[in-house]
Amino acid sequence: MLIWLAEYLQQFVSGFGVIQYLSMRAILSVLTALGISLLFGPQMIQKLIDKQLGQSVRDDGPESHLEKAGTPTMGGALILISICISTLLWADITNRYVQAVLAATLFFGAIGWVDDYRKIVEKNSRGLEARWKYFWQSLAALVIVTFLYVTATNPQELQLIVPFFKDVSWSMGLFYIVLGYFVVVGSSNAVNLTDGLDGLAILPTVLVGSALGLIAYLVGHVEFSNYLHIPYLPGAGELVVYCAALGGAGLGFLWFNTYPAQVFMGDVGALSLGAALGVMAIITRHEIVFFVMSGIFVVETLSVIIQVTSFKLTGNRIFRMAPLHHHYELKGWPEP
Repeated sequence: MLIWLAEYLQQFVSGFGVIQYLSMRAILSVLTALGISLLFGPQMIQKLIDKQLGQSVRDDGPESHLEKAGTPTMGGALILISICISTLLWADITNRYVQAVLAATLFFGAIGWVDDYRKIVEKNSRGLEARWKYFWQSLAALVIVTFLYVTATNPQELQLIVPFFKDVSWSMGLFYIVLGYFVVVGSSNAVNLTDGLDGLAILPTVLVGSALGLIAYLVGHVEFSNYLHIPYLPGAGELVVYCAALGGAGLGFLWFNTYPAQVFMGDVGALSLGAALGVMAIITRHEIVFFVMSGIFVVETLSVIIQVTSFKLTGNRIFRMAPLHHHYELKGWPEP
């Protein structure tokens, strides 16, 4: 929003024009989100402790996790607040790409909040029932992806790009919605599955988000996109401001989430951040690259799929426990 104020003030003071530069707004965005996260983190953690919103630990899990019982959770709300405030301040919120990724952040954050609330406040160990969680995730993903499909003005927005090959693409048509749905829902749940150790989910999220920010800048720049033979998507560069906010908020949260964690982000953080990454991968037309970048999320998810499939078909487990990080914990690998 401040970009509009800067445009107005530029009439009187030319120096305000610098705020209109994407690079400057990205810097201000990361600093704003980082500042909010670090400044209000201790207060939020204390508030969660006062309300006894502590993490419950599975009895059949690794013994090392027993000491984590009672650690405040739902701290992901701090990440979302930091991201949204910073993005609203420094991004062009009339940009439909920014609107889409903010919608994903808020919709999936709400789903995660309800799940956490039922687990912790209502003492319902199941949380939000799986079928209802999947239903609301599916609905939110379909609404967002359909919005991007309907508002597309450039044929390249609907093409599947094959990386490392010049001018190799496939016009997807309605399959864009199908692919987008699986990317968003899959990414959301993959990050959530990975969020089982201190700092394990948030640091890769920051790294992948930063990489997607770089990609967004390149596809939104006509000269770079032509030089690299990637789609040129006018306006996509505005996502850099969101990615900067994600990076700042994530690093601020990591200060409190690194071992030994003072707070966990819970589903409210994991589901929303995963969905936001998926939406940005769709917007930038780099789903395949996103799959590679998200290696840790993919491996954690595959370990669960393999474990469940093997047990149902043969009655045997491949891993000592899934997701994969629990397998290594039970083998004696220390967490720090």
